[in-house]
Amino acid sequence: MTRNSARISAISQASHYFDSGAFRAELARRVAFKTESQEIDSGAVLRAYLDEEMAPALAALGFTSRVEANPVVGAGPFLIAHRHEGDALPTVLTYGHGDVVRGYDVQWREGLSPWAVTIEGDRWYGRGTADNKGQHTINLAALKEVMAARGGKLGFNVKMIVEMGEEMGSPGLHAICETLREELRADLLIASDGPRLAADRPTVFLGSRGLVNFSLRLQLREGGHHSGNWGGLLRNPGVVLANAIASIVDGDGKILVEGLRPPALPDAVRRALAGLDVGGGPNDPAIDADYGEPGLTPTERVFGWNNIEVLAFKCGNPEKPVNAIPPYAYAHMQIRFVVGTDWENLGSTLRAHLDAHGFPMVEIEVERGVMATRLDPEDPWVLWALQSMRETTGKPPVLLPNLGGTLPNDVFADVLGLPTLWVPHSYPACSQHAPDEHLLGSVAREALQIMTGLFWDLGESGHALRDVRHAAPQ
Repeated sequence: MTRNSARISAISQASHYFDSGAFRAELARRVAFKTESQEIDSGAVLRAYLDEEMAPALAALGFTSRVEANPVVGAGPFLIAHRHEGDALPTVLTYGHGDVVRGYDVQWREGLSPWAVTIEGDRWYGRGTADNKGQHTINLAALKEVMAARGGKLGFNVKMIVEMGEEMGSPGLHAICETLREELRADLLIASDGPRLAADRPTVFLGSRGLVNFSLRLQLREGGHHSGNWGGLLRNPGVVLANAIASIVDGDGKILVEGLRPPALPDAVRRALAGLDVGGGPNDPAIDADYGEPGLTPTERVFGWNNIEVLAFKCGNPEKPVNAIPPYAYAHMQIRFVVGTDWENLGSTLRAHLDAHGFPMVEIEVERGVMATRLDPEDPWVLWALQSMRETTGKPPVLLPNLGGTLPNDVFADVLGLPTLWVPHSYPACSQHAPDEHLLGSVAREALQIMTGLFWDLGESGHALRDVRHAAPQ
């Protein structure tokens, strides 16, 4: 059997795994675990998902695994797994999370349950089908099909992390990877989370935008005062705070604080994003084409630039307003940012800006942030992955330099120092984190083919590509 025919055969077997109902059965078993990491009494079921579901599945693939307690007290555990075929072979690290957001059972449409897989047409409903049980189930199945086609071998080594706290902000993930840095050493990360650009567009992204939440508070006095007797004499904190925000980001969404703007869009990023469109799906909101950074396309604004958002604003009693000047105002803010942004000095940058614009009375509180990551779009691993996906699907895959949202990719890119490839198996309208979450069957089937092809190709050419990359100047 030729190399190409063996590859085709492996992909065909992956398609049969889906068509036979085996994928549905495996996914349904995992969805049935109510792994809601936000619930304080979820510890037992989070551990059970690893002990009863993940560990046996990985053992069947020749992995050894163990569960590591989270260094953060009360947070979900980690599964660390290894499959080693040879010291000279390339090693891939993969990742998934078995926790989900709350089921919100009563909010699901009649006939659906978050803890069962229900198929209606192309939609496979169930909590975790898209985020993230469906995605890591696809990847493990692809490894299985490659092993079967190669007589029990992959042609590379695999290490895997399954965490049970991603929906809580991945507490302890940085610490566990710092502690196990040598054990988790690998040549690259290949993992799956988040959505494709569109359901019919196979996608790879190379990192994620960073994130910092921060609050602006203004307390001018104790208690409210009658707006008729004191209006025009007392500063209104709502007015002051609104103007302070307007000095940070204008009415068209342009960031006005120079220190919170990123460097110019790199040419490689601009080329990668050229010709890509955001939105347009049946459940997507209409894009405000004139909102955001001038001179950029909508795609460049969400994948190549920064944005500042007001997530909540409170002044007085919005539910039951009274004729009084309120004593305080509060805004919960957020910045999503790309590589090159001075995010670690956000607090001092904002402080200097507000002071200079006449708002020294506005207090700033900055929460812990997540750094931005982005692999070079022209890295050899990227070009290899795009070629593999193109060969499998016959489609030109979408390359996103980074996800518009935020994943814990900084752990893999920064702490472990890995090139990172994310191949998502969901789509933008999947209702992730909402009632009626679903995976598209058509996307899942194609994703099984893509990942089988990708892992097959890693076994074929991964060692040579690793050596070429290591020899190239970094």
